[in-house]
Amino acid sequence: MDRSRLERVFQEEQARFVLRNPRSRALWERARAHMPAGVPMPWMTRYPGPFPLFLSRAWGARVQDVDGHTYLDFALGDTGAMTGHSPEAVVGELQAQLAQGLTAMLPTEDGIKVAEELHRRFGLPFWQFTLSATDANRTALRIARALTGRPKVLVFHGCYHGTVDEAFVALEGGVPRSRRGNLGPPVDPLLTTKVVEWNDLEAVEEALAPGDVAALLTEPALTNVGIVHPAPGFLEGLRALTRRYGTLLILDETHTLSAGPGGCTRRFGLDPDIVTLGKALASGVPLGAYGLSREVAEAYAERMAGPHADTAGVGGTLAANPFSLRAARLTLERVLTEEAFARMEALAVRFQEGVESVIRGRGLPWHVTRLGARVEYLFRPTPARNGSQALEGQDPLLDPLIHLYLLNRGVLLTPFHNMALISPATTEEMVDRHTELFAEAAGVIAEAA
Repeated sequence: MDRSRLERVFQEEQARFVLRNPRSRALWERARAHMPAGVPMPWMTRYPGPFPLFLSRAWGARVQDVDGHTYLDFALGDTGAMTGHSPEAVVGELQAQLAQGLTAMLPTEDGIKVAEELHRRFGLPFWQFTLSATDANRTALRIARALTGRPKVLVFHGCYHGTVDEAFVALEGGVPRSRRGNLGPPVDPLLTTKVVEWNDLEAVEEALAPGDVAALLTEPALTNVGIVHPAPGFLEGLRALTRRYGTLLILDETHTLSAGPGGCTRRFGLDPDIVTLGKALASGVPLGAYGLSREVAEAYAERMAGPHADTAGVGGTLAANPFSLRAARLTLERVLTEEAFARMEALAVRFQEGVESVIRGRGLPWHVTRLGARVEYLFRPTPARNGSQALEGQDPLLDPLIHLYLLNRGVLLTPFHNMALISPATTEEMVDRHTELFAEAAGVIAEAA
């Protein structure tokens, strides 16, 4: 492709973005006086425009910016709003909960209901709650180290588990190192963590064999580098190897909840020691959870008994608050239902087929992958087998160009890579509009070939 031509197209799209969004630009310039980079969270700088859009409101599968533009939202808060924004089935009762108390450090019946439902969906009998999936992962790793007496964690190259220090490792030329951009790690993560490639059982066994790994922390399918599915037998192999070497298996289902009501754990019939969740669990209200097998839960309860429960480094004052747990109960009972997931997946198949038809029609060396209600396209001809291949399939120009082209025409994808998520509020018309605009973008790109 003529990269210089693509760069010119990208610059044209940036200029269009600036003209469309004077109010967002003004707010961004004002915000820079008191927020680094003019945003309240650093990753908000990852959007490909010269400044971020400022939100006015969000509802269903749409968002509106302060300049009055409405967007079909396939980013959905990077999974936090997979339920759709402010679902009606949740909002009314949450408004009532506002008057009944937000936090009290006391248990509620809603917590029991949520734990019972998560047991039904994921199979793990015992559950505890945090404010985020990151907190759930941190706690899961603490539990694993406490119960095994081992110091190390094993993760996969290309993984993401929130801001967990042990997970910020990567392979470069096959050599483990701290991930680029890892800001001020408390210790070199190579002291705490081993990292291998996804779908490589030999490398997993080599890492586990010394007997110093407390936990293997992984998603059931990689999602942070584009969707990378497990090869046949890989997840079963992980379970067998972790049992052989006395390592706990932790499945982070925060993103892979898109696979269905019980995530990949239920869909693939998996048997983890611990499952962690977050983001969409409470319709965007902050909440995380971790589920424990009976064996792990009994050992954990014994360690947490007595006066040490508040000094063990687990939990926080606002964790398991009544408001978040009411939101989770309503979400599980009324929004993320079996019927909703079936409809979401059918729309995701429609999205996937639309993108595939454009790729075939243009003869482009790209592919599209799907996990339940989650769909992504990468710029390589075949699906990646591991994190390295997936990263090679990302393009520092094509990724932001397609994202910005769609954004300027009313469709929002995630800013990190071209991921689309389907919610219960998404419609066929929304999916088809994305296909139409993706075809336009692919035509512009193909002209540079």
